Amino acid sequence: MDDASKNRRSREDHVVSFREKICYGLGDSACNVVYGLCSTLLTFFYTDYVGINAFVVGMIFLITRLFDGVSDIIMGFITDRTKSKYGKARPWILWMSVPYAVTFILLFLVPANASQTIQAIYIFVTYNLVNTIVYTALNLPYSTMASLITRDQKSRASTQAWRIFCGPMGKMVVTVSTLPLVKALGDTQRSWIIVSCIFAAIALVLLLVCFFNIEERVVIEAAQNQKVSVGKNLKALFSNQYWAICLGLWGIMVMMSTVSGTITTYYCKYILGNQELYSPIYAAELIAQSIVVLIVPYFVMRFGKRNLTLAGILLVIVAQLVWITNPMSVGVAMSSAILRGIGVAPLWACVFPMIADCAEFGQWKTHVRQDGMIFSAASVGSKVGGGLASAGIGLLMDSVGYDGLAAVQSAEAMGMIKAICMYAPIIFSAIIVVLCLLYKLDKLYPQVIADLRKRDEQGIL
Repeated sequence: MDDASKNRRSREDHVVSFREKICYGLGDSACNVVYGLCSTLLTFFYTDYVGINAFVVGMIFLITRLFDGVSDIIMGFITDRTKSKYGKARPWILWMSVPYAVTFILLFLVPANASQTIQAIYIFVTYNLVNTIVYTALNLPYSTMASLITRDQKSRASTQAWRIFCGPMGKMVVTVSTLPLVKALGDTQRSWIIVSCIFAAIALVLLLVCFFNIEERVVIEAAQNQKVSVGKNLKALFSNQYWAICLGLWGIMVMMSTVSGTITTYYCKYILGNQELYSPIYAAELIAQSIVVLIVPYFVMRFGKRNLTLAGILLVIVAQLVWITNPMSVGVAMSSAILRGIGVAPLWACVFPMIADCAEFGQWKTHVRQDGMIFSAASVGSKVGGGLASAGIGLLMDSVGYDGLAAVQSAEAMGMIKAICMYAPIIFSAIIVVLCLLYKLDKLYPQVIADLRKRDEQGIL
């Protein structure tokens, strides 16, 4: 092996510094400002503050997510073909930081005195602008950095763990503080606008900190001049069975998170009789999740990502069964939230390193390197999953006559809220268990990397 090859390998196997891990993680904190509100409180804002029908909101979210899935694929192609002095994924964090902050605020500027049709059109346009265009162009390249910061499996897992620690922290700050801040500022739509401006400014600063303190190191020379047709890219993608499994894991994970985050708001308001309980219950889950996420990397090499994820999801099922035994108890709700947070932590900590491993596996199997495409196509599952979850909630709530502006809800609506909150996470968890049992890349990965090293030395993919 010549000196250039040794230097390249040393750079690719770089052990990421603690500072860089934190700065990379802060990028996900910023991303979760939008994701946190869109997946939890935005539906509540539209139904209970603007007065939009829950079914209309759900259908807008679903249609938008389907468009978003297409934009993900397009952004994957663009990322893999981007060439700049900063790399192919990193520059997008800089380019999209300001548009991200501005469009986030637009979500809450729904014309208050307009007809429901005009309001629905406004929501559709702005939600598409935020999610389909800006958030996609920011978050997908950011996620792609998971396979470009380092090739070292342990360091990659640790880096992603800090990302998943910082991400929920951003989400927790938003979801826990929004309702109290809105109430303190007058509890009106104007209050939501002010709060969104504050969060947008914070997100912008975090994105800039992230951009200036991370680095792309994995550069596959043989892939630099590789020109692969769209058809060959898609063929390589769909022949990667582990990518398909990760698509499912990410999608179901987001569905479960979206349903839990959204329905818990209604559960606290109408079942437990106190809307403000949402903040401590949701915070308990996210804090438990974030703490455990940092511990997971220490066990990855011993137990494997799949096995840790599987064990955690079984705990989620236990957590829900505990809550079902006493659904009216705030203490049981808090305990269940903590157990659920511990249980989902391995999945959140491992899914992105698993997708990064799929990029290596895909190159090994098909001789096509497609970091951006792997992450963008996998994220389709999350976008469609989130849309289906939001639409499903809207459809189910509308089917029982839920009215966000009504002082009292019907018994049917109350029963639906309770049923979704109690049983939906169990159904999603069962699907995740099946997907985990199908994932076997952990055992194969060392051989994949060894073979790719030999190919790198030969200058072939």
